[in-house]
Amino acid sequence: MMPESTLVHDVCTSVVVSGIILGLLHFWGELAKLGLFEQKLSRKLVHVSVGLTFMLFWPLFSSGSHAPFLAAVVPGINIIRMLLMGLGIWRNDAIVKSMSRHGDYRELLKGPLYYACALTLASIFWRTSPIAIAAICNLCAGDGVADIVGRRFGSRKLPYNPNKSFAGTFAMLFAGLIASVGYMHYYHLFGFVEESWDMAIRFSFVSLAAAFVESLPISSKLDDNLTVPFTSILVGVLVF
Repeated sequence: MMPESTLVHDVCTSVVVSGIILGLLHFWGELAKLGLFEQKLSRKLVHVSVGLTFMLFWPLFSSGSHAPFLAAVVPGINIIRMLLMGLGIWRNDAIVKSMSRHGDYRELLKGPLYYACALTLASIFWRTSPIAIAAICNLCAGDGVADIVGRRFGSRKLPYNPNKSFAGTFAMLFAGLIASVGYMHYYHLFGFVEESWDMAIRFSFVSLAAAFVESLPISSKLDDNLTVPFTSILVGVLVF
């Protein structure tokens, strides 16, 4: 494909994927409005599904140098949306209910905004980098599943943090690792990354580090949507 045609292709792909992600957010928002899930579970379902769904569409983009930046437009749109809703400029009660802890629109300026920023940053690392895979999978699958499992089976607390449980921490480790290995295989089918046991082991180091940092008492002061992707990127740079 000529450079001009790849640019048009990627712009169109970015528009389509943005529409899909916005549709997914609208879907979860409507379910939250109907009260089919408790608010905390609804929030984590959004947390798990949006980033992983976004990654599914990365192979649709071209190999052009502009492609990762046009892909980053997708979560970038949500940065703008979180700012508008979090500042009270734009009101959307369904989205606020599905993405906030207590139904306060100002909460969108914290975790949800950090989440969108993390996806945007990981997009620039792009699909050929295991660091991008690890960052998004540990943020979305790992951190999201940790909360869901921890709230239901987390009766045994960690000795160094009574707010976290063994069940939640181990769930984060394995969910982040399984998702990372799954996307390694998925992207290998398109020739973006090399699939190997060695890379899977490296993913395990990243997931272990992310799960450990998420379990620390500091997680009550710093948002997991910041610490988890930052840890994944930092450790990923060291091991990959």
